[in-house]
Amino acid sequence: MTPVFDKHRRIASPALAPGDDDFDRLDQSELTIGLINNMPNTALKATERQFKQLLGAAAGTVRVRLHCFSFPSIARSRVAQRHIDDSYEDIADLDRLGLDGLIVTGAEPNAAMLPEEAFWRDLTGIIDWAKTNTRSTIWSCLAAHAAVLYLDGIERQRLDVKCSGMFDCVKITDDWLTRGIRSPLKVPHSRLNAVRESDLVAKGYQILTRSNLAGVDIFTRQLQSSFVFLQGHPEYDSLTLQREYMRDVARFLSGERATYPAAPVAYFDAPTEVILARFAQRARAERDPTLAAELPGLTLRPSNTATAVATIIFRNWLKFLGEGAKAALPAR
Repeated sequence: MTPVFDKHRRIASPALAPGDDDFDRLDQSELTIGLINNMPNTALKATERQFKQLLGAAAGTVRVRLHCFSFPSIARSRVAQRHIDDSYEDIADLDRLGLDGLIVTGAEPNAAMLPEEAFWRDLTGIIDWAKTNTRSTIWSCLAAHAAVLYLDGIERQRLDVKCSGMFDCVKITDDWLTRGIRSPLKVPHSRLNAVRESDLVAKGYQILTRSNLAGVDIFTRQLQSSFVFLQGHPEYDSLTLQREYMRDVARFLSGERATYPAAPVAYFDAPTEVILARFAQRARAERDPTLAAELPGLTLRPSNTATAVATIIFRNWLKFLGEGAKAALPAR
């Protein structure tokens, strides 16, 4: 079902219907989820929509109440700030909502070192809060990198080329989060940095999925809350990588970035990749901002199963949250 999204309503502690162990058949259960959306202005609404749709597809008959927040330390355009003022809640209200789970997105990096980011203090405060106030928290992309740095001093590594594309990932550990998923699973990745698997394992993190090309995909750490870390973006819709790629092309043509972006891996079909390669040669030679308007229609590869995989992952996550809510019910 589609999640219910509340801006102001106070939520009582949710609970599953007692006596029913089948998550798929629960039609009276309710979970309260927080989404701290720190994506840049141009991606703010799209990210919100993607997580809403993903949670809606994963929830089945379970009622999900989603509360949206954003760090006040992130600079916003007037349009984005108006949307936040109208549709988001004050992050200071997290405590009163009785959240079962929390999702924290990444943000566009602006500083060379994560502790130099304007939102660093806000983010580390949420990491400390989530340890004891959620059953599980999902940390996405840059938020995952920031969390492992803050928790265990694990430094991200700058990549020579942006990791962007659809990557085949394999399961390497049986876990409740990846139950029902067949290897390989296709996962979108889009990032400039990475954390090394060896560094994570040395600090006690469990690696669930990885790609030979993209590296670690999903990993976890059990604290008082179960922390789930995503280097990829399972929430992305089919066109998100295209929008990001075209944004980077436009930034190159306008002089905002020094190098021309590589096309996302295993994403466009073969004829489109030929068109893009020819356009890249011309763009490097002419570097005219108006060239972007001359790109013809682009076609994606037909076999994109990322959405189905993401739905299973988030369905397993909601089930985990629901089981925790059920266990918290008073004995009868």
